[in-house]
Amino acid sequence: MEGTKETSKNDFKRLLIVYGIIFAAFILIGFLVPDNPDDFGILTTIPAIFMIIFIFRTKRIVEGLTLATILCCIMVHKGGFIPAFADIAQVAMLREDTAFLIIVCGLMGSLVALIEKNGGGFAFGEFVASRVKSPKLALFGTMLCSALFSLDDYLSSLTSGIAMTPVNDRYKIPREMTAYVIDTTAAPVSVLNPISTWAVFIGSLMVANGIAEEGQQLPTYMATVPFNFYAVFALLIMILTVLGVIPKIGPMKGAYERVAAGGPLAPPDSEKIDIRSGKDSIVPENPKLRNFFAPILILIGAVAFFDFDMQKGIITAIFICFIYFVAQGMDPEEFADTVVEGLKNMVLPILLMILAFCFAEASQQVGFIDYVIDVAVRNITLPFLPVTVFLVFAATEFIMGINWGMYIIAIPIVAPITLALGGNIAVTVGAVAAAGVWGSHCCFYSDATILTSSSTGCNNFRHGITQIPYGVMAGIISAIGYIILGHVIY
Repeated sequence: MEGTKETSKNDFKRLLIVYGIIFAAFILIGFLVPDNPDDFGILTTIPAIFMIIFIFRTKRIVEGLTLATILCCIMVHKGGFIPAFADIAQVAMLREDTAFLIIVCGLMGSLVALIEKNGGGFAFGEFVASRVKSPKLALFGTMLCSALFSLDDYLSSLTSGIAMTPVNDRYKIPREMTAYVIDTTAAPVSVLNPISTWAVFIGSLMVANGIAEEGQQLPTYMATVPFNFYAVFALLIMILTVLGVIPKIGPMKGAYERVAAGGPLAPPDSEKIDIRSGKDSIVPENPKLRNFFAPILILIGAVAFFDFDMQKGIITAIFICFIYFVAQGMDPEEFADTVVEGLKNMVLPILLMILAFCFAEASQQVGFIDYVIDVAVRNITLPFLPVTVFLVFAATEFIMGINWGMYIIAIPIVAPITLALGGNIAVTVGAVAAAGVWGSHCCFYSDATILTSSSTGCNNFRHGITQIPYGVMAGIISAIGYIILGHVIY
């Protein structure tokens, strides 16, 4: 006991020293940088570089995002960084995106809890397990499940995660692999799907920026789909990995070795982000398969009814599920308790996304995006426009994790540049869409990574780090494709 206390005391002292050094370095940076953020130049990249190094070294994403945001505040506001941090937090909380994710992600957690409480998850697992006879078939079933729900990547990630993770667990498939297959299917298939929230959103941005006519956003968007190289190559590489044509590499290989040695299916600290809070599926006396499919179909129908509005769709689905489950004998108080329990299970994923919004807001104050774009587009030539757009905005999304906010920033920038150079707008927007998918796919704290980690019960750092080698592989192939395309068509 004394030894444990002494170890804890030493760890605390070491932690104080480390954080003391970090804050001393922050203060020094704040003192040395110019007073005007417009004069920062390359110094705008310091917070992003610090955050990436910190997360890779410590595997602590919450602290990495928080410290990087504080560093931005110190650089811009000097001694007034604490009020500035509070203001940024308030701005992030008041964003429309934040309200959306709290409502949608929180209530998706509630829907999952209701499905689990009423035995839907267990019944679906039994149904699939009786038909799937090998690990490869289980992973292909996971991919198919994710693709079927590609109306929206949130819906795809959460639904396929809760449905297929227990099935894959039976075949001793590491949670990292389950998360990789789901994440690689969710956004790439959604962005290629003409009847998805991605198509609706990007198409509406094209109308707003004058590159698509009102009422023609869908056909105009579909013209960009053949040029979304990353979505296609990411799916292809994932399929080849499941088949064993591409071997397990890097951290993913380590995950398989851990399980083969008798270790746990989930990496350490996964229970913190697990939507089930690390609990097994509830097994009622008579689990019914309809208790899995009915809530999901209700949600899909509600989202489609409200013109692909996930927020209205999930609220409507919860109301209808109240009638559905109470009619089966579920007590209204038990229903309410389950909804609250599901909301509680989504607190960490929601917190991570809000912190990502805070860092994105702080990065804009130091001028990070403006600097990167200015450097990238300076002296750009038309043949290299597609690959430049892809690489710049992929890196921006990877670092900032601003989700669809990247498209709001990027399309108004690339559209006039493309038109001024006489380029093909479908190619450029296709490259922007691909960049968003790559950044979201590989970023440790993007909504896609966090929600997939939550639904599969996999630590989000481990999910991100095992997925990156395959994402980088697809990204490099895509970049080469854009270079070739640019020189062929221009």
